[in-house]
Parts: sequence; C-alpha cells; structure tokens
Amino acid sequence: MVAPANHVGFRCCAAAAATLTKLPTTTTTTWEKPLAQNREPISLKPNSPIHVAEAELGRTGRIYRRWMEYQGIKNWEGMLDPLDDNLRGEIIRYGQFVETAYRAFDFDPDSPTYATCKYAKGALLDRAGFPDTGYRVTKNLRATSGIHMPRWVKNTPNNWVATRSSWVGYVAVCHDKEEVARLGRRDVVVALRGTATCLEWLENLRATLTKIPDFGSGPDPDLKEAMVESGFLSLYTSGSENNPSLQYLVREEIQRLLQNYGDEPMSITITGHSLGAALATLVAYDINTTFKHAPLVTVFSFGGPRVGDRSFRHRLEKQGTKVLRIVNSDDLITKLPGFVMDTDDVAGGNEYVQMLKFPGWIQKRVEEAQWAYADVGHELRLSSRDSPYLAGTNVAKCHDLKTYLHLVNGFVSSTCPFRASAREMMKKTKKNLNNTTNNNTNRRRMSTTNV
Repeated sequence: MVAPANHVGFRCCAAAAATLTKLPTTTTTTWEKPLAQNREPISLKPNSPIHVAEAELGRTGRIYRRWMEYQGIKNWEGMLDPLDDNLRGEIIRYGQFVETAYRAFDFDPDSPTYATCKYAKGALLDRAGFPDTGYRVTKNLRATSGIHMPRWVKNTPNNWVATRSSWVGYVAVCHDKEEVARLGRRDVVVALRGTATCLEWLENLRATLTKIPDFGSGPDPDLKEAMVESGFLSLYTSGSENNPSLQYLVREEIQRLLQNYGDEPMSITITGHSLGAALATLVAYDINTTFKHAPLVTVFSFGGPRVGDRSFRHRLEKQGTKVLRIVNSDDLITKLPGFVMDTDDVAGGNEYVQMLKFPGWIQKRVEEAQWAYADVGHELRLSSRDSPYLAGTNVAKCHDLKTYLHLVNGFVSSTCPFRASAREMMKKTKKNLNNTTNNNTNRRRMSTTNV
C-alpha cells in the first residue's frame, strides 16, 4: 500500500500552489520525498505507513509477455477489478514520472528561473529523486498560453502573473537494455505536470468547447467534428516568437524517436496529473492523428478533468488510443468541466458516475452553450474515504497526486477497496473459520459422547 507517513505534502492543480513539508522516506520510496519547499501538508492519521513495497514501487516483475495488455490493447479487461499487481506497479511507475516533473519545476515566483526546469536534461531524473529508471530525458517541453494580457500586466514584476510560457514536462526514452527486456519493448514516456502559473489557471477557466483542428489528417466523414475544452487546446497549440507550441515540440521529438527506434517493438506512454492529464489526452490524439504508423499509444491519466465531447471520445476510440483514467470519487476536478448528459457519454460504462437527467430542452441548451462533455477511455475508480490512513477529504487533498498514488497502491477491488481492509477481512475470515472448525469438533465430540 502506498502507505502514508505522518504528513504527505500536496501538489494540486485545483488549489493554489502551496509548499510541502519534508517526509521521512526509505531508499525505495523516492517519490515520497518533498516535491517543493514549504508546501502545505496533507494530514494523515498517526502511525500511518506511506511506503511502497520495493516490488511495487519501481520495477515490477517481468511483464514482457503481456506488455500490450498492460498498455491497454484489450482495454484492461479483467485487470482493474480486482487490480492486477503488475498493472498497479506500472501505474505507480508512470505516476512517478509525473511526480518528477513537479519536483523539477521552479515554483518560486521570485526566482529568476521561475517556471523553468531546475535541472539539466541529462540529470533531471536523478536530481529530481527518481534515479535508476532505465530511462533518459531526451526533450524538455514547454506550454504557452494563448491569452494575450494587457501591456501593463506584461511589465509587472510579478512573474506568476506575467509568465506566458513555462516548462510543463519532458519526453524520456527507455535506453537500459535490462529495462527494455523487462518491459518487452522500448518505451517512450511523455510526462506532464498540472497547473502552476496564473495564465494556466485562466486557461483552465475557458471551459466552453471549441472545434479541434484535424491536425493534418483531414475530416473524418464517419464522425462529427470533435470539440475539446478551449483552454486546454490553447495551451497545447499556442506558441510565441521565442517558444514553439507544445504540439510542435511533441511532434518534433516523437518523429525523431520513431526514426531512431521505429524498427523495434515500441510504445508511447503519455502520463499527466490534472491539467497535465488533459494535455496528455490531446498529445495522444495528436500523435495517432499525425503519425500514420504510430506504435501503441497509451494515456495514464491521474485526476484529470474532462477534455472533450462525445465525438472527440469516438475519434480517440476509432484511432486506437488507449486511455486509463485514474479517478478519485472524492476529487471535484474529475467532475469538471461541463455536464455529462447521458450514460453514452460515460467512459467504460462506469456505473458510479451519476448522470444529470435534464429535460430535452435543457439538454439542447447545454449543447448549444458548448458545455456537453463526455468522459474518455476506461476508468479505475478509487476513493479517499476507503483509505484508513487519510484524515479528511478536502478538495486539495483529494486531488493531490500523492493521494492518487497512495490509493492505487492500496486498492484491491470494488468489494474490498483497500489492503488494510483486506487484512482485517482475512483476519475475520480466519477467525470465523477457526470458530466453525472448533464448533464442528465440539459437535462431533458431543455426538460421540451421546452415542
């Protein structure tokens, strides 16, 4: 179980950036170290363990025989409930790449290097506390807001308000021979952090849907025009004179990697938290739209908001993009933006999502106002309330990436949602079995005595 220490700091895309307290860690729990200084802590119950077993935290068992299943080729059928242990390890591993993006980001608005990566590309994973991954960073990624602020804002000394372009993550490729053998392919990771700057926050609020460009593929006669959230699309496609768009940077690097490794078994895994999860979905869509013979493209999304409408979801499905959304039922951000109008718009037939049953004329108004969203992909649904280690369920805590990793590591199944609960159930079952055995033995003795 991602078992908690006394305090787990939060990094939350849905709450104002605050800083973390230092956590006690072990050599096998590098992701639990603080991600920034002075970040407000998440409160946990006393004596609650927050470490991950070595086998689960880093390199899980050899998965080369079934790697495509773990990447979603069969839509994770039979792997989510109960949660497959190897899949659990892979989800946590990809979550660590996102955690690394947070740790490498300079959050200090008074710093001259605000909104940049604090570490050199070659040392990023090691310096951010995620060594020995078998991966190396090949490209830094930046996102630029399409919002043009007044000149007086640009000239303000407040970096948090004035910064338009910022470091948002990186591309890394698996280069270690042993890790390639364990995985069964060469894996490319695109890791994206959540909201950090003022303009990114403003883009989040641009929640109406807008038509997504065809990205060079041409219109699909079988599908309606897809629409996505305006702010997310702006952050993905906008650039400036000195900063190419995130879309350009991703395409450039993926093209280079496909040329270098295209003759090998290969996968592209895009992972992100919150805003990063939304951008990850757009990145995956763009890769499969742009590159005709792209390898299997998978998204592991942590606490992501909704991204697009029903047509966008259908396009993702048709192009073969695999999306696993890790969702905390107590996380408000996963229920935003817009409205899901009917069960056809719920990913994976999720029975836990409550639909809004509006009269037809209201549904029509919602669609006209471009607020009718649809969930994408398949869902691993968790809940903070299931963990005996989390004290309270405020918005920031429920959305924190550490909370997500904690819940993934503890989840067993829908009938036994947490490992601590599983242990208690096993104890009770064993006790009941012992009592039954004892009772049966006593009955046999009494029967023998009577005879």
